[in-house]
Amino acid sequence: MLESIGCLRHCLEMEGDPLADILSLASAHCVRIGCLKAGGSWALRFPPPQKIKLTAVVKGACWLAVDGEGAPLRLETGDVFVVPAERSFAGKVGVGNDFFAIGGHVALDHDRGGVVAEVLPPLIHVDGSSSEASTIRWLLDQLVKEVTANRPGAVLASKQLAQLLFVQIIRFYLAASEPLTTGWLRALNDARIAPALRLMHGQPGRAWRLGELAKQVGMSRTSFALRFKASAGVGPLTYLQNLRVSLAERGLREGAMSVSELAESLGYATDSAFSNAFKRKTGMAPKHYQSVFARMDESTSRRLR
Repeated sequence: MLESIGCLRHCLEMEGDPLADILSLASAHCVRIGCLKAGGSWALRFPPPQKIKLTAVVKGACWLAVDGEGAPLRLETGDVFVVPAERSFAGKVGVGNDFFAIGGHVALDHDRGGVVAEVLPPLIHVDGSSSEASTIRWLLDQLVKEVTANRPGAVLASKQLAQLLFVQIIRFYLAASEPLTTGWLRALNDARIAPALRLMHGQPGRAWRLGELAKQVGMSRTSFALRFKASAGVGPLTYLQNLRVSLAERGLREGAMSVSELAESLGYATDSAFSNAFKRKTGMAPKHYQSVFARMDESTSRRLR
């Protein structure tokens, strides 16, 4: 019994930190680190990345042109850019300055990664000279050291640093003055709505009511509901329902919990209520979803033998 309780806590563990939780549910992780060294007049065109592309200019400068984003952007030493959308882009210089850039790919889960990709703009540019970029500059320095020093564990350390860099870039984007598009990222940036997000992420299995959430953030039910939907794009209880289903998907894929255990831990009164909510969102019943991924894992395991 104690082992079962421990498993429930592990499988549905949430930090109460919406950004960390959503990146975790989307399985956002750095899968590749690479460098670009160039000199003289050069230009390179890159096809649309299949993953989120993160690049930092370590030495020199260049012009960046992203398809559909207007005039080219001048990048100086210390600048970082992220291309989350599937758009091709080109880098170019026209003088003989040596150029060195370091980059990485951040992969997202094929089925659940859209929750991250859909809220990011086609291009995020971090000005390396800005005061807000001090942490980014420190991480970039550490990343360059790991890539160039060839020390034991450099590959793992480089990927972890690139992932931290990605988180810091999202923080930078949140702190920027430009208006954010509707979605959880905009809601996270709303001082009145963000506390409600943290409450729901901290206790996703609790039977939160609209009035209770509104009271917790010091708003009326109507004002809270309207403001939440304007920011997040969905109502508070719909957001909670979607969060629960995302947690259920992870639990079912990991295979450590039964459908009944998941239903109870996520606050559903019956297995049937859980199954109906899950099927409305995913198009599959929980048991079918679990069996599909069990077969996929078995097939992958066989290919690796």
